[in-house]
Amino acid sequence: MNKVTRKFASFVVAGAALGLGYFGYNHLLDSRFAYAEEQREQTRQSVAKLEDLSSIFKAVGKIVEPSVVSINVHKKVASPHPREFWKKMIPDRNGDGKPDIMPPLLPNLPETPDIPDELPFDDGGNFDTIGTGSGVIIEAADGKGYILTNNHVAGGASEIAITFSDGREVHKSKVKLLGADPRTDLAVLEITADRLSPAKWGNSDEAQKGDWILAFGSPFGYVGSMTHGIISALNRQAGILGMNGYENFIQVDAPINPGNSGGPLVNLRGEIIGINTAIASQSGGFQGIGFAIPSNQARYVYQSLKEKGKVTRGWIGVGITDVSRNQQLAESFGYTKPTGVLVNQIIANTPANGKLQKGDIVTGINGKLIDTVQQFRSVVAGMAPGTEIKLSVFRGGKDTETTIKLGELPDDLASARPARDTARDVAAPDNIGLRVKTLTPELARQYGVDVKEGVVITSVERNSPAAKEMLGVGNVITQVGDTEVKNAEDFDAAMKKQDLKKGVRLYVETREGGRFALISPEK
Repeated sequence: MNKVTRKFASFVVAGAALGLGYFGYNHLLDSRFAYAEEQREQTRQSVAKLEDLSSIFKAVGKIVEPSVVSINVHKKVASPHPREFWKKMIPDRNGDGKPDIMPPLLPNLPETPDIPDELPFDDGGNFDTIGTGSGVIIEAADGKGYILTNNHVAGGASEIAITFSDGREVHKSKVKLLGADPRTDLAVLEITADRLSPAKWGNSDEAQKGDWILAFGSPFGYVGSMTHGIISALNRQAGILGMNGYENFIQVDAPINPGNSGGPLVNLRGEIIGINTAIASQSGGFQGIGFAIPSNQARYVYQSLKEKGKVTRGWIGVGITDVSRNQQLAESFGYTKPTGVLVNQIIANTPANGKLQKGDIVTGINGKLIDTVQQFRSVVAGMAPGTEIKLSVFRGGKDTETTIKLGELPDDLASARPARDTARDVAAPDNIGLRVKTLTPELARQYGVDVKEGVVITSVERNSPAAKEMLGVGNVITQVGDTEVKNAEDFDAAMKKQDLKKGVRLYVETREGGRFALISPEK
């Protein structure tokens, strides 16, 4: 090959390389473009799915809104001051002997210059307030309807007015409060009206953290409002219903504000899974946490209030505490899990007699795991008296089951049992800071304890392990470890067998009831 030929060949090779490079680069660009277009289409489809979710929200709104009502109530509130006090507090700027403005100390009362000759307080200083809330129609038939709402909305109301989603109103003689239950903060109203659209119940036991939910009601009086969010927690206790309340709330992040109370919380099928009842707030407005009463609990209360005007609840008759509050005590029974409830006390003549024992740890009811006292109470109270339930129990180092027929929770627990269903922590001997004496009938009367045998604590050293466990003079120790104690000799003998470094489990009786306590010198 001559020189010219070689040079030409080189150009050909170089040109081919450039051509291949050009077309290869374009192919790369085409591939990138195609991939980008594919990603864009996938994003477009994702947006379409979001629009589909929006369509679901709209559909649920159309399903539920006709069942939601706005409630306006008048309530008579007791004033701590007599009528003469308010005469002095209300200014008389016109000089005509009439008050010309309502006292600024009273919330929810409108300011008005047109007040009649008589003050709006009775002789006791009581006055009327106006409140708003929400409710949901549960049933309708034969010109009657039944609405579920909160006790704090309708309970104790002297006058109630209902506004439906279509603008109709019923009030006075056409609205009747059938019953209210402060322990769950629920109330049921009966109304006389036609063309009502009841909502459908859902199963709150199927609710899970992360589920989409929608809340309906009349926040700040804005009728027909709907918000959405997710379930952020389950089985919450907010401490708003007091010691005798049943709190097992669904926690949500859907905006719930004053006026939403009593409205329904629904799933994406438009089924009621809760009744909006409270918010966690420092300002009085929504701050990201709302609470709803689970529908399965609300459903039972609704039926009871509608049919009987009151709630009859199941009852076992035990004093219990959370295992999680004293894991070391639970471990002294050989139980190592962090959940369940420890039986401290068996109340005489109750369904628990002969079925449960002091020191049992209840871990489940009818196959459903039980984590806390509040959950235990809510499940039992949510069933009718006479219902048979199966309890999963840890006893003597083994898991077992027992069946109990529920009794009826007394209206007055204090009179239904010799001691309250509560207890206190207790203590032990010399190096743990207490002294004991054989219990006698005279000492039992002196300290007001309903116990026949045991040892009574006569003194507790300050800052001792016994004192730190809140043991007190007059407490009666009836058991050390697994050994029953009838007198001081039994107590001394039982204590000598204990390893104080590991802690000593005692059973102590007080005026308020009995309880286990784990005492250790290291505390």
